[in-house]
Amino acid sequence: MQIPVPAVELFVRGRFEHYDPAYLSVDPAFTHAHITVLAPFLPAADSAALERVESLLAETPPITFALDRIETFPNGVIYLAPEPDGPFRELTERFVAAFPQCPPYGGQFPDIVPHLTLDQLSAEVTVASTRDRLGDTVPVTCVADRVDLVWYEPHRTRLLTSLPLGAVRAGSP
Repeated sequence: MQIPVPAVELFVRGRFEHYDPAYLSVDPAFTHAHITVLAPFLPAADSAALERVESLLAETPPITFALDRIETFPNGVIYLAPEPDGPFRELTERFVAAFPQCPPYGGQFPDIVPHLTLDQLSAEVTVASTRDRLGDTVPVTCVADRVDLVWYEPHRTRLLTSLPLGAVRAGSP
């Protein structure tokens, strides 16, 4: 589950073309630039799981955030840090509580760090070169208004469904 960030799509899609062309989606509704809410998620979400997801998202108002600050994880991943990051962290924590069988990143990292992945440090890629490549794409103010449930698979990456934040569910007062 991920929050699409169309404002940075052109840059991120270019990095997928460079590093992982097998994971480029041909689905026009798919947004490669994203902030992860929870991954991996259930391999096949049934109707009860999707109802729980919809309920959690209905309780979450849209999130206005800025992207400007570039950070680097210890493993060399370069990312944009959303500000504020608290609403993203809280959303992930709520999903982990609702789906404890789905720890973020399979439990590989102890802390939840909301981020939008940009690139990977290398002999050719630095924080400065990444900032230069971004150009006037950032700083940018964005609104997270939905969560996309997506499927990543070589040559089959696609959007499964998109669910709005803060929406009243059908049948609710």
